[in-house]
Amino acid sequence: MKRSLFARIAITISLCFALVLSGCHGAKTKVSFSIPEQFDTTTPIEITFWAKNDTNKNQTAVYKQAITNFEKLYPNVTVNMKLYTDYGKIYNDVITNIATHTTPNIAITYPDHIASYIQQDGIVVGLDELMKDEKYGLGGTELKFDGPNQDELVESFVQEGVIGDTQYAMPFMRSTEALYINAKLVDNLGYDIPEIVTWDWIWEVCNAAINTKQADGIYQVNNQKTLIPFIYKSTDNMMIQYLAQSNAGYSDEQGNIDLFNDTTREYLKTITAETQMGAFSTFKVSGYPANLLNASQTIFAVDSTAGATWMGAHAPLSDISEEDFTEFETIVRPVPQADLNNIQMISQGPSMAVFGKENPQEVLASWLFVQYLMSNEVQIPYSQTEGYLPVTKQALDDPIYQQYLQDEGKDDLEHYDVKIQATKLLLNNLDHTFTTPVFNGSASLRNAAGELIEDVVRSTRRKQTVDDAYLDELYDKVTSLYRLDQLSQTIETSKELGPLPSSSRWFLTILGCTWVLIALFYGRKYIQKRKSS
Repeated sequence: MKRSLFARIAITISLCFALVLSGCHGAKTKVSFSIPEQFDTTTPIEITFWAKNDTNKNQTAVYKQAITNFEKLYPNVTVNMKLYTDYGKIYNDVITNIATHTTPNIAITYPDHIASYIQQDGIVVGLDELMKDEKYGLGGTELKFDGPNQDELVESFVQEGVIGDTQYAMPFMRSTEALYINAKLVDNLGYDIPEIVTWDWIWEVCNAAINTKQADGIYQVNNQKTLIPFIYKSTDNMMIQYLAQSNAGYSDEQGNIDLFNDTTREYLKTITAETQMGAFSTFKVSGYPANLLNASQTIFAVDSTAGATWMGAHAPLSDISEEDFTEFETIVRPVPQADLNNIQMISQGPSMAVFGKENPQEVLASWLFVQYLMSNEVQIPYSQTEGYLPVTKQALDDPIYQQYLQDEGKDDLEHYDVKIQATKLLLNNLDHTFTTPVFNGSASLRNAAGELIEDVVRSTRRKQTVDDAYLDELYDKVTSLYRLDQLSQTIETSKELGPLPSSSRWFLTILGCTWVLIALFYGRKYIQKRKSS
């Protein structure tokens, strides 16, 4: 009986080996999604849509109207929307829900985040086949709305959603960063504002402003006790753009990290010096740039073009108190540049990912809604809520959108001049925009880039010495905090061995179990033999 039992165990294990080995070749495999021959318009389907919105009620209204219109086109589909105030919270919730198989059907997100999601097969649907499908793809014959075809998409925006060789995201809106300038304060200092602002010019004007502080603590330039001449919202973008402008390293497509270079070190020393003078601070340290700008407590504020309706003396979403209100002209310029012959500004903005589900009809319904969000019915009204740019040529060339741009300054609501200027800034500089490489861990690297600036500013304001020794320690701290050393090791290992398929992981597990069973079997035989003797 003992031999018979062992034989059965051995045969079972051998069969497991055979099955596992049959799938053990090749790299990481994608769980395939088969497009249904026909979309089911009779069976009720519910899909969840996670979107980002701050306090802009106009954006919420566009989302709700889009859902209403889509559900009229497809009455059997119900779209349940959940609004978030931060992309990071969407990312964290998706990561948490992956483990419980409760991810949304669609999420507004960033390619950096998607690169983390797709480390598990089937979590995010590859869109290449869906895009080309004759019936339900881009411009498909069975669509119940006028969605864009492939040629009507802005190709550079579409490419931002390609990770590896797969299209994992579709663009929703695009933005960049802008320099919002209080022209009155610059004029008070006797400077003219150039069309392209350099970092040297920024620091010169900031230092001139700080030097207007009088014995009573009042700054003559703005006649207030509070003045932070320059404040930056997203310090990760600040570092990334400066490195791009300086032709310095950051990372490459393979995920090799070159953030801690000589240019970075010198830039951090410059930021230290300007912070010591009181010329510079950040959103995380000193508060929302728009509030300081609108109260004439800052001269230069860098924020996204998607935040334009908060910026300026007549900003429709400005939430400062009446007594803090100041009157001035707002000038919109590209972010400060290191080299006028190498103008660089980041391309950013939300993308849309479709998550894998067991029901292919559910996935197809999600894909249809993603396409509807790229139709003119959504692209044009949503872009008008902020300094966003539509992602389709179809919308950009539409007479309604062109008239919207021409009506700049017509009112301080829909046609608020600062908002439309911010939109035109990106539209006129598409050839000067860039994106950062996307890989598993690129989101952590981005956070690390911003952390370098934030830590330097905090330490300087606390009167700590920021020198080479401090920066060496800071590099080690940030590397450990964001696990950049582990990221580099993982990338090197994956280059040598390739990604480990799930079948291989099962194989190794079964192999380990086999040795345990063998050890138990012979261990038991040995004990029995000892007892009998």
